[in-house]
Amino acid sequence: MSKRQLVLEDGTVFIGEGFGSERTTVGEVVFNTGMTGYQEIISDPSYCGQIVMMTYPLVGNYGINRDDFETVTPFIHGFIVKEVCDFPSNFRKDETLDSYLKVNNIPGISGIDTRKLTKIIRKHGTMKGMITSADESSESVIERMNSLPAKTDQVKQTSTIKPYVVPGRSKRVVLVDFGMKHGILRELTKRECHVTVVPYNYGADNIFRLKPDGIMLTNGPGDPKDVPEAIEMIQQVLGKIPVFGICLGHQLLALACGADTEKMKFGHRGSNHPVKDIMRSKTYITSQNHSYAVRESSLPNTGLELTQVALNDNTVEGVKHTVHPAFSVQYHPESSPGPEDTNHLFDEFIQMINLNQIKTEEEYHA
Repeated sequence: MSKRQLVLEDGTVFIGEGFGSERTTVGEVVFNTGMTGYQEIISDPSYCGQIVMMTYPLVGNYGINRDDFETVTPFIHGFIVKEVCDFPSNFRKDETLDSYLKVNNIPGISGIDTRKLTKIIRKHGTMKGMITSADESSESVIERMNSLPAKTDQVKQTSTIKPYVVPGRSKRVVLVDFGMKHGILRELTKRECHVTVVPYNYGADNIFRLKPDGIMLTNGPGDPKDVPEAIEMIQQVLGKIPVFGICLGHQLLALACGADTEKMKFGHRGSNHPVKDIMRSKTYITSQNHSYAVRESSLPNTGLELTQVALNDNTVEGVKHTVHPAFSVQYHPESSPGPEDTNHLFDEFIQMINLNQIKTEEEYHA
């Protein structure tokens, strides 16, 4: 392995060993606290444009398998670990983490003090970083980083280009793809839904022509305010078709109703985040990955009520519309990776569709 360095925009330098691709990469450096699930994390489109560090010290010990991908093409910009396992042992293993990153042209760096890096991010917030050869001076690296414009097209990069159908015999669901994890699609097909996956900029008129029973707003990367066409679409379908939003979809629903979002200091990323359901007075352990959150103070007069909060920092984790059939959560109920405590939300989405259909039929015959 060759010597490589990670340089942060504040001038901090970490020297380590390179693995995966040898190309130079730039991205927002974030950390994930999950002990497992690195394959799902690497293939989660929500990490588009980011360099992800795992806080757990040993990564790659069970290899890469064919079943745990969240997308076919990973969008992550880089991967940071304390120690990478070169000889994984697991009955499902198809290849090593190193070989997978090489094939997908994703640079990695190991052997650095990930505990120190985590503390820096927690204290100062997420910041840009570059993984490059150890020979280049940190001054020139920082100059190159600062010359790069901020990315605002992550959703466009990760969303499907054209609509496609995953056939089923039950409810007809339009799934708006902002950077969808396959786990969401899996949960809908498990419930025999007929799913039509559409691009992020698929207009309300096109959605109405599909005559769906419900609309799913998926996860995705970046700032929700960079997707104004989605906000406009949600405003037009709200009250006409039941809506369920996840992660970025949750933020977009809030913006469409007049609430506001804000960037968090270092975000939530991991599979052990406790969330309290206010209505049920029950706590769930959830899987999360987001840099932005809905501002609670902006909820009044939007028609949205707070349903769930994060127990670590009291940020908004769930909202429900008081008039229209629509709700959303900030975390990932499909897990992948993580606990399946909140998998029942997909059933609640189907129940909401059923109730809306009964209400519509009663209004028709009234």
